[in-house]
Amino acid sequence: MSDPNEIHPLSRRRRQQRGYAFLILAAGMLAFAAAAGTLYYVLRPTTLRIAVGPAGSEDQKLIQLIAQTFARENGAVRLSLVTTEGTAESIALFAAGKADLAVARGDLNLPANAESVAILRKNVVVLWAPSGLAAKGSKKQPAPKIKSLDELAGHRVGVIGRTQANVTLLRNILKESGINPDKVTVSQFATNQLGEMARDPSVDAFMAVGPLKSKITVDAIAATAAARGEPKFLPVDVADAIAKKNPIYESEEIPASIFGSSPQRPEDKVDTVAVNHLIIAPKSLSETAVAAFARQLFTNRQQLAREMPTASQIEKPDTDKDAALPAHAGAAAYIDGNERTFLEKYTDYIWFAVLIVSGLGSAGAWFKHYWYKDERDQYIAHRDQLLALISRVRNAETPDELVEMQGAADRMLREAFNCYDDGTIEDGDLSVIGLALEQFHHAVADRRTVLSAGGAGMPRMRAG
Repeated sequence: MSDPNEIHPLSRRRRQQRGYAFLILAAGMLAFAAAAGTLYYVLRPTTLRIAVGPAGSEDQKLIQLIAQTFARENGAVRLSLVTTEGTAESIALFAAGKADLAVARGDLNLPANAESVAILRKNVVVLWAPSGLAAKGSKKQPAPKIKSLDELAGHRVGVIGRTQANVTLLRNILKESGINPDKVTVSQFATNQLGEMARDPSVDAFMAVGPLKSKITVDAIAATAAARGEPKFLPVDVADAIAKKNPIYESEEIPASIFGSSPQRPEDKVDTVAVNHLIIAPKSLSETAVAAFARQLFTNRQQLAREMPTASQIEKPDTDKDAALPAHAGAAAYIDGNERTFLEKYTDYIWFAVLIVSGLGSAGAWFKHYWYKDERDQYIAHRDQLLALISRVRNAETPDELVEMQGAADRMLREAFNCYDDGTIEDGDLSVIGLALEQFHHAVADRRTVLSAGGAGMPRMRAG
């Protein structure tokens, strides 16, 4: 009889196989965790840093509102404001890679990799000259000294805003109008110096650059009208030529009465030049992130306008490839309706993952078959041995032999159950073992009866 404490080689192999199964389970859990982590990384909100300034400006307030709206709507893109001293610093941070987006005017010295994402507003040039105050008791309105751009030579122009971009724009307008820019003196005034500018007798004309309904422009015109008489608006007759030579500028019209209706300011429409105020992004910025940002911005534009009227001026950039400042590929995809869906973006990866999973499944099935091959062979051996035992039972001469054979049959049954638990054999195989055991037990019972009756000395029965 075999030692009951001896570890059967098949049991040792089964323990090894269970260890392998545990490793496979651990690897599967690790793969699942990696997939879940990847999915979280792909779907988590993207935070973009946007440089805007100065603090308290209309631009900063608008971007702050956009950021709050994105967060409230749980959008795929969130904004993190980087407040700067002004546009120059914003562009510097953008160029240094310390900001993903920036708010800037289109005619500034933008980095070569800058592309437009959205137009926050159009800044129009407004030029006007005072007519002078009427004498006391006189109802006659004085005639303005300057009636057109041609008459600016030899005079001083007060430009609102400290940015050099406004002065550069004025010089371009003068040059295109056939006026030597060097013959026009320029004085710059901060936005909080409108009263001082209006009262300065050395200033003969004024210039503002901003949205049509800009409070700064309206206040400046009102201040100069009160201090120096009703304004005479100076048209930029060469606006079309300027726009054609430098596409960063656009030809625009100032509608009548836009700055006041009583009296009308201006009395009729006035030709002028406009330049876009933009949100820019580097060309290298993710197309997916920019497309999501553009989608959220334009989807929420009406809601933003209800909270801040200036948001109604937000426009989509020109997606023409020949545009002076091309639209970012992500923004263009959204605007042109070419934005790819999640499945379109990741179909190749999904199919690749399916192929990998399928391959792993096939490999797992092969390994399982390979690992359990010995168990299957052992089951077949036990089945054949069990059938052989039935023949041996009929020839057993003592009850001890029957006990020993029953013990062997029990071990075979235990191994068969283990194989069944491991999935090596199926229900049909287990039924075969059961049928063989039933025949074995019948044979044992018959042989015990014979032995008990003293039939040990009788001729031995032949199998079959």
